[in-house]
Amino acid sequence: MFAQCGMLKRIKHFFTVMAKINLPENDDDLFAQCDFEAFRASGKGGQHINKTDSAVRLLHRPTGIVVMSQESRSQWQNRQRCLEKIREKVSILNIVVVPRKATKTPKSAKRKNLIAKTHHSEKKKQRTNKNWD
Repeated sequence: MFAQCGMLKRIKHFFTVMAKINLPENDDDLFAQCDFEAFRASGKGGQHINKTDSAVRLLHRPTGIVVMSQESRSQWQNRQRCLEKIREKVSILNIVVVPRKATKTPKSAKRKNLIAKTHHSEKKKQRTNKNWD
């Protein structure tokens, strides 16, 4: 999900060396590591959305990741969606970006660039009119 919206590209820029984050496989164990907060969702939905606390915010204590969901009318479904979001964010944080090693430019490429430059300079020299007589 985050790779599709460009989030992965942004995360690559502030790359720091961290230990790999391991999450429990079971949702109940992952939920036990989180601080749960339910609140009223904002937006359209009328009387139902104004009366029920169906929106969910989870704070994963070990990593400090905060996620929120208010997409569904059900608090349980929003909680499940928050757990999915935590797993997605942690999987993105676990990606190790290997820095690119600079390689030496081969002689053939240097020669090709030099030929292109001389050809371009010859074209520019032909444009000038030096007939001062």
